[in-house]
Amino acid sequence: MPLADRYRGKVVSVRELRTGSVIKDEAEPTILCQHRNATFVTTNVSDFWRRAPAHARYCIVCVPLPTERQDELPDLLFRLLRHATFRTARGRMGKVIRASRSKILYYKSGERAVVKVGSKPASARPERFTEGNEVNEELN
Repeated sequence: MPLADRYRGKVVSVRELRTGSVIKDEAEPTILCQHRNATFVTTNVSDFWRRAPAHARYCIVCVPLPTERQDELPDLLFRLLRHATFRTARGRMGKVIRASRSKILYYKSGERAVVKVGSKPASARPERFTEGNEVNEELN
């Protein structure tokens, strides 16, 4: 089922936010800052995870899925949005999140540590990782 059919909020492609131009990855944070409580979802993990700055005005969700598994994205995203930590826009803003079936990692604005939370919606307390001690993400 398409994301727009399952999510009550507004779902917009980044291309619609800046029509008529090519949007480079490094321009995404600037575009996101222009929109209130934006949550940007991407499977381009290598260009965003631990590269994109976390900012209080937006959230970036990185989902490591190869092209042939993109149909899993809505389910993974809804699982994330049901998680107690990320259920509200307020809980998501200021974070760059990496979500898979097995785990959720994030870092937030003003902090270098990566936090790991369980991938189940009723997850327990988060674990912290320092830079260089990051967990290797596997596709599940």
